[in-house]
Amino acid sequence: MLDKTYDAAAVEPKIATRWAEADAFAAGAGAKPGAESFAIVIPPPNVTGSLHMGHALNNTLQDILVRFQRMRGRDVLWQPGMDHAGIATQMVVERQLAERQEPGRHEIGRDKFIERVWDWKDESGGMIFNQLKRLGASCDWSRERFTMDEGLSQAVLEVFVSLYKEGLIYKDKRLVNWDPKLLTAISDLEVEQVEVKGSLWHFRYPLADGLTYEHPYALDEEGNRCPWKPSMGEPAGHETRDYLVVATTRPETMLGDTGVAVHPDDPRYKSLIGEHVALPLVGRRIPIVADEYPDMEAGTGAVKMTPAHDFNDFDVGKRHDLKAINVLTTDARVTLKDNEDFLAGLSVEGKLIEVMEELDGMDRFAARKEIVAKMEEVGLLEQIEPHTHMVPHGDRGGVPIEPFLTDQWYVNAAELAKPAIESVREGRTSFVPKTWEKTYFDWMENIQPWCISRQLWWGHQIPAWYGPDGQVFVEKDEETALEAAIQHYIAHEGPWKAWVEEKLENFKPDEILTRDEDVLDTWFSSALWPFSTLGWPDKTPELQRYYQTDVLVTGFDIIFFWVARMMMMGLHFMDEEPFHTVYVHALVRDKNGAKMSKSKGNVIDPLELIDEYGADALRFTLAIMAAQGRDVKLDPSRIAGYRNFGTKLWNATRFADMNGAVLDPAFDPDTAKLTINRWILTELTRTATEVREAIEGYRFNEASATLYRFVWNQVCDWYLELLKPVFNGEDEAAKAEARACAAHVLAQSVKLLHPFMPFMTEELWTHMAGEGAGLACHASWPEPDFADGAAADEINWLIELVSGLRSVRAEMNVPPSAQAPLVLVGANATTRERVVRHDPAIKRLARVTDILAEGEAPPGSAQIVVGEATACLPLGDLIDLEAEKARLQKAEAKVSADIGKIEAKLGNEKFVANAKPEIVEAEREKLVELQGQRDKLKAALERLADAG
Repeated sequence: MLDKTYDAAAVEPKIATRWAEADAFAAGAGAKPGAESFAIVIPPPNVTGSLHMGHALNNTLQDILVRFQRMRGRDVLWQPGMDHAGIATQMVVERQLAERQEPGRHEIGRDKFIERVWDWKDESGGMIFNQLKRLGASCDWSRERFTMDEGLSQAVLEVFVSLYKEGLIYKDKRLVNWDPKLLTAISDLEVEQVEVKGSLWHFRYPLADGLTYEHPYALDEEGNRCPWKPSMGEPAGHETRDYLVVATTRPETMLGDTGVAVHPDDPRYKSLIGEHVALPLVGRRIPIVADEYPDMEAGTGAVKMTPAHDFNDFDVGKRHDLKAINVLTTDARVTLKDNEDFLAGLSVEGKLIEVMEELDGMDRFAARKEIVAKMEEVGLLEQIEPHTHMVPHGDRGGVPIEPFLTDQWYVNAAELAKPAIESVREGRTSFVPKTWEKTYFDWMENIQPWCISRQLWWGHQIPAWYGPDGQVFVEKDEETALEAAIQHYIAHEGPWKAWVEEKLENFKPDEILTRDEDVLDTWFSSALWPFSTLGWPDKTPELQRYYQTDVLVTGFDIIFFWVARMMMMGLHFMDEEPFHTVYVHALVRDKNGAKMSKSKGNVIDPLELIDEYGADALRFTLAIMAAQGRDVKLDPSRIAGYRNFGTKLWNATRFADMNGAVLDPAFDPDTAKLTINRWILTELTRTATEVREAIEGYRFNEASATLYRFVWNQVCDWYLELLKPVFNGEDEAAKAEARACAAHVLAQSVKLLHPFMPFMTEELWTHMAGEGAGLACHASWPEPDFADGAAADEINWLIELVSGLRSVRAEMNVPPSAQAPLVLVGANATTRERVVRHDPAIKRLARVTDILAEGEAPPGSAQIVVGEATACLPLGDLIDLEAEKARLQKAEAKVSADIGKIEAKLGNEKFVANAKPEIVEAEREKLVELQGQRDKLKAALERLADAG
């Protein structure tokens, strides 16, 4: 006998141990002979990470797919692994050294520091795997991979060297996102936009060569001059100016300005295109160029160009051959004195001497204040206005990042993207939901060179060595690079030939070559994940068996950073897409629809939810809310509700046990005679089909909802309830059939539910089938084909009738103990026969005294239509009609008033525009809920009116 209550805290660890001891999730475990493969690679969590709600959703959905296919007999591999997380891991270990008051990274040197990182990884890294096991993730844990393990490192070397020799990896000086605190380039994904209340400084840039122009102006309502824009029509007049006004949020970058851009169609500046301004404080002549980048309606329409410190300016600069002058150091200090690019073409005199003396070496934000003060001092500060804007910050360093001009390694992503674009366009890889394909195309068709180098120590060190003249040699190891270098220098006459020959006489390789100190972006190694984890570049049996993988389950935020790059690398090195389907799930938000963040204090810890409600309840909640294209709004109270769902199934199984229901392998559904059994077997077939089709279509919410409806409503609420008279009756043959059928249906329900709630269902399966029956995760997926339409129609009619009568009683506030006769009007012969067969059940479940067939509805009755008949429930003897009418009218008036308030709020354009989106959405949801309540109250009032 099952325990009286299900204890998730006790059962889940026990089941996890059972799976581990059986090696239940090994690749191919439970597969049928000759089965097709089904493979998923896990999106590798960071080695520093811990389970958050995004992981919980992502891995729950993967696990549903994996368990489903394993039960169908497929040869399943769910490949686990972790990412080495370059920046995050290096920060963790550096912090650990500081906390222990041990020598820092630079004091102990690169090799010792890397040893310390590996020590940390072995001791503390990767705790997320144990957390995923608590969630029930059925990965093949024996095949765990790590992006820095020996095999994956070999794959990284092979790819880098191959792409370099093909001309698809190269070194270039371009702008990157630079973190001045961590002193490294970072990816876009590691940049977060932070709203900052700052200022917009308007500066005057004097025209060079004594030039002036006629600047148009408009008049405000009081007749004062105000800025004129081209959209205003004819200007009120013109004033003579010898300067342009530009605006900036970063005055410190103006020292590196090399141009001013205006729109070619802007009538204010057409006469100035090709002329020059004198850069204030510096004295450099910089050109005025025509480009479509400036917005004629924004600001003054004239935009200062700092190509070395702004991504848009960099692109404009390339179009117009503007110099890129970097005026900041790697730690974001002003550099002027020894800056050859800055000093080129300048006469160091007058104000510039003062600027260089005072600003050189100054922090960027201190320099900002000084520059504004100096611009005011020389009369070139037009105005300062408050300006709230988004400022990019490094998500790890926590400081504003700088667009920074520096030498980095790049991948020619545009070339690699071409076949990856065609794969999706031609349907060889599909996105679900399909709307994400547009996002993919928008990114891929406008893709920029991919910066793959990072100024870190932890990561794959770039396999590039430099000769004494800066010549680069890219090979898989130093020995091969040295041989290439020797051949290069000896084959070329020149000063370095003799130098190398001399070094070879007293050979020290590091005197000839110096290795590049940078490491590769972690996205580079993870881009190889679908094939490197299977053993590539070696031709392993696993690579042959499981590549191409089947589906990638991921969040939308890494379509660019991971999905696109896996597509590019997979096609280039495997000549085949890494997966045929990309399922993109939405975000998990809080119950109000707000994005979870520590600063908001609304982060929900999945481990705490597992502790409180159990992993199954959390998994089922996430699955049933995972509608395609819709964010999951997670309310812990919903998890409590789905824990009750598990309790319902547990109690139903105990009830069946107490009534002698035992799983009988010899039970044949086709031999069932009782209508109630033939009904539930028909519904079981329908449910199994709907669940299978929903999972195959990645409609996890529909699959979950179907199971919920079947198990809770049809099996627990109706089937077992309707079996009670059979269990308590004298017909032994009927009892035996009911027991066998109930056990069969519950066992099939457990198997259908297993991918969603694996722990409880594993425990129930062991109880039902016995220890020798094997694990539920290896049990065969139910594929029933029983169908009896007549039986299904009959019992569904009974359920509809009883449910309708119960609804009427609830709507009309009828006391539970009150009973009345049921009158059927217009019932045909089939309905009358059904009434006779189910007379005891109708009376017991609907609390009616008699069932009568009449030609007309009796006065004072509530009426519901069931099939061709009208079921009438006289209300006059059950409730005070006038009192109930007054209660309903009062309730309807209150709900209508609440609806009016929300409609007024949503009709207020300022509220909709200024309130947080999640608040607006919450109001809309509340409105829908209230409208539903009002509809029910109106229906109840109409019933009262019909009743007389």
